[in-house]
Amino acid sequence: MKTNRAVRTPGGLSVRLDVRALTVVVLLLLAALAASVVLIGTGDFPISAADVLRTLVGEGDAGQEFIVTELRLPRVLVGLLVGASLGLGGALFQSISRNPLGSPDVLGLGQGATAGALTMIVLFSGSATQVTAGALVGGLVTGFAIYVLAWKRGVHGYRLVLVGIGVSAIVTAVNGYLLTKADIVDAARAVVWMTGSLDGRDWDQVWPLLALCAVLVPLVLANSRGLRMMEMGDDVSSALGVRVERVRLLLMVAAVLLTASATAAAGPVGFVALTAPQLARRLTRSPGPNLVASACMGAALLVTADWISQRAFGSEQLPVGVVTGVLGGVYLLWLLVTERRAGRI
Repeated sequence: MKTNRAVRTPGGLSVRLDVRALTVVVLLLLAALAASVVLIGTGDFPISAADVLRTLVGEGDAGQEFIVTELRLPRVLVGLLVGASLGLGGALFQSISRNPLGSPDVLGLGQGATAGALTMIVLFSGSATQVTAGALVGGLVTGFAIYVLAWKRGVHGYRLVLVGIGVSAIVTAVNGYLLTKADIVDAARAVVWMTGSLDGRDWDQVWPLLALCAVLVPLVLANSRGLRMMEMGDDVSSALGVRVERVRLLLMVAAVLLTASATAAAGPVGFVALTAPQLARRLTRSPGPNLVASACMGAALLVTADWISQRAFGSEQLPVGVVTGVLGGVYLLWLLVTERRAGRI
């Protein structure tokens, strides 16, 4: 079956269309939206999917309007945006490093953002806004350190991953030290944040994350052609007219911002950035970074994990980071075994 088709516009522009990849993206979007509707209706006051949809279009009663639009919808939107940001950021790092382990989880960006948040919590007893700002700054500083330390006539593959693992270990030790210096109240607050959770998220977290995604996603997609060529190697892509280091630096900054902002909004939610791009690639069976599919997969994974965290354990509600950590850890073990059998590690 032919999966690639050329679509020609009236202006004479020809665009290659991967039918399978487009189908996967549409199905993932539908899955994410369906899971979101179910999640909005889940809670101490259950609401049917039909009533949720009616409320979202302004036809619900006053009680449903308050529960849906003020309490549950912001949480779900944060989950979708965080999942999409992590999925897209993971796809960028894995494509740049040309390594399936080159995700923000392994490189230490989440730990760096955690260090920034812990600094504000432990040393300054910061507010929620200050903790968010600290997480964003911590992620950016960690990303810059990894880039500088991995630089040697460019940033390449396993060197980026190995430097990231080393930086991650150092920052993890710093985080442990900060926790030992905190008083009991700040330590409890920090541990809750470090787990990764969507509890209590409201519109104050939605708008900054949405604005950042509105800027970064088009920027990333505009440079996707250069990223695809870079997977063939720097020499080949340079010969084809790609400014390799400029594109690599731009996309790494975008990936760091996406990851750090997602961590600032929901805490270090583990393994979504690692698993979403790999699952998306297996579904699309398409070469290249699969950026849109990875973002959609990340969004669907996170809202599904949030539903599992609320419903799968009876009255005990777990932070979503616990669920993604368990599922992602199993996937990471499987990926390591697969890579070893293939002789790549």
